[in-house]
Amino acid sequence: MEILLVGAALMIFAVLASAWLMTFARWFPIKGIEGEFLPDYKTLIRAHIDFALMALFCLGFYAVKVPLSVTACWLVVIGGIANPMVFVIAAFNPKFWEDSFWKIYTAASFVITTIGFVWIGISLLQFAL
Repeated sequence: MEILLVGAALMIFAVLASAWLMTFARWFPIKGIEGEFLPDYKTLIRAHIDFALMALFCLGFYAVKVPLSVTACWLVVIGGIANPMVFVIAAFNPKFWEDSFWKIYTAASFVITTIGFVWIGISLLQFAL
């Protein structure tokens, strides 16, 4: 279950990195690449929030001290990083949604995340009942 803590730490670092990136993109624009460097600021905000929420989920799952499957924990961490990365990539690549590879990546990340969260949800319910 310690993978939840490692994953949460990585996601917290991603939250900080995206915060700094957004700050510099807005407060210290560089002439000539102002709109080119970060074409979709709002989508990076979505990634920032998603990383924060996923980190909180990992910390919450760890904090309840319910025995959880290591595989389920890995799925949550992988999905917790892969899902927000969809937004990070889309923020820098406006044509992201047109590329088949990224559509497959997005679907795979959602499936991995869903399986992990459902697995942990069932484990929590079984422990409670």
